[in-house]
Amino acid sequence: MDASMAGAALAVLAGVAMGLSAAPIKFMTKFRYEHWAFINSFLSLIVLPWCLAVALCPDLSVALRHPPISTYLKANLWSLAWGVANILCGLCFVRIGVSLTTGLLTGIGLPVGILLPMVFKGSGQFATAPSLFSSTGLTLQALTLVLVFSVALMARAGSEREQKRVETRGSFKVGLLMAIAAGFLQVGLSFAFVYSQGPLMAALTQRGASESGAICAVWAVTLPGGALINVLFPLSLMLHRRTLATLSTPKDFCLTLLMPLLFVCSLLGMANGMRMMGALGASLGFGLQQGLQILTAQGVGILTGEWKGVLRQTQVLMISAVVLMLIAISAMAFMQAR
Repeated sequence: MDASMAGAALAVLAGVAMGLSAAPIKFMTKFRYEHWAFINSFLSLIVLPWCLAVALCPDLSVALRHPPISTYLKANLWSLAWGVANILCGLCFVRIGVSLTTGLLTGIGLPVGILLPMVFKGSGQFATAPSLFSSTGLTLQALTLVLVFSVALMARAGSEREQKRVETRGSFKVGLLMAIAAGFLQVGLSFAFVYSQGPLMAALTQRGASESGAICAVWAVTLPGGALINVLFPLSLMLHRRTLATLSTPKDFCLTLLMPLLFVCSLLGMANGMRMMGALGASLGFGLQQGLQILTAQGVGILTGEWKGVLRQTQVLMISAVVLMLIAISAMAFMQAR
């Protein structure tokens, strides 16, 4: 297997890890959103990336002095955008429902995350990405449309499944606008790496860091923007509701520890995969990771009984969506191999 296909495989595994990262929530009995979100965000966005960076990068503090301050600002603004999208996503769930929220987020995020790096080139090797209107760009546009259509089918199936189970609260129009905004902002996590890794990777590898170690350090200095809101918001909820003591629930606490491990594995897999895939890595890597994340999350839902008892036509919609998504993902992998 050559390096580019190994990169595609890493992007696929990153999607699986991210798709599994929320599964522990289904088995928690006392933790609410604010409890697992606080622990997960604190460990995955601050503690683990910095521990890995310090352990794997020699002369870390010296290396990080070389890139311009604008690199750090740009990376953390993208990261902050992703953090805001996370909060908006949770607020949208209670206003317009989980399926419509997920459909809008993914339906907007996929084309933006896949196609924008071919219009506004990223840093490092991503700067040589093909044009959006080249033969490669046009093919990727067509595959992106297939992905978006499959997500729309999934959202429709999910909406039919939930219509008798979920009672929405608050303004539907406000929820719709927030979901659309979150769809554009959620690509910030990918863009934080795509548009800042070039100068950071160069500075770190020049001081003796391996490429994998340097990627850990890139995430360490990129994620504080996202951590700012993703740590403080659930903490404020716990203080307001006076539920800090719930954090001491042993079973739920241990289950929560699985979430940052899977999240960080996904980040490292996605970043390594993107770089190994070359100029198209920012687009193809994001598409592969997102596609497998969606499929894995749906698989977890099926295994935990979310789709039990739904109508046959709803099952057909979901199966059609999965088949279409698998076709698009396979075609993207073929593009990388070619």
